[in-house]
Amino acid sequence: MTKGETTPAASPPHYLGHRERLRDRFRKGGADALGKYELLELILFRAMPRRDVKPLAKALVARFGSFAEVVSARPERLLEIEGLGDAAIVELKIIEAAAKRLAKSSIENRPSLSSFAAVVDYCRTAMAFLDHEEFRVLFLDKKNHLIADEVQGVGTVDHAPVYPREIMRRALELSACAIILVHNHPSGDPQPSADEIHLTHQIIAVGKPLKVAVHDHLIIGKHGHASLKGLRLI
Repeated sequence: MTKGETTPAASPPHYLGHRERLRDRFRKGGADALGKYELLELILFRAMPRRDVKPLAKALVARFGSFAEVVSARPERLLEIEGLGDAAIVELKIIEAAAKRLAKSSIENRPSLSSFAAVVDYCRTAMAFLDHEEFRVLFLDKKNHLIADEVQGVGTVDHAPVYPREIMRRALELSACAIILVHNHPSGDPQPSADEIHLTHQIIAVGKPLKVAVHDHLIIGKHGHASLKGLRLI
């Protein structure tokens, strides 16, 4: 370089324009205006301000299958994706927590039986995309308002330990008059098994002399749900 010449200004990274275009599409059309990996890009921008995150977003969807399954994945599984660090995982977990909080707010302070669709939506948000089985209980007061929502058992891909007397002991501690049982099928198929139907009847039998009713047992899958009451199995 000869005396008096100036160094040409470096071009801005190519992904900066892409980010602004994505943000603009989101502002104008919301999430429906974005592809399933593009919404992930918007989240990853915050944790990785100086990196092109499109390949990473695509890799996440390729590994887990959908936006919902990515944000629901356990942190240790997310760490298996090359280039995804703690800061990005925290951003994804914040989104998951916010979604669950929002869904739960729709059933709090409302009679659960009169807002049954909201109960199902909440349970799907909380459980549909887990890679292991969980068994949770919604404890209700005499007006069917939600007192507590507690996970009673966590297990493998196809089993979570559940103890009917422990469920009823907890119901009595909370002064609950009724419960809704909920568990997920990581396989995606929400149809109840014979063992699950039998377990439900055991819980009903333990609760009956204690005057704790079992309103329903919901089984949550990735693509739908089953209600034992709706199937006339209880």
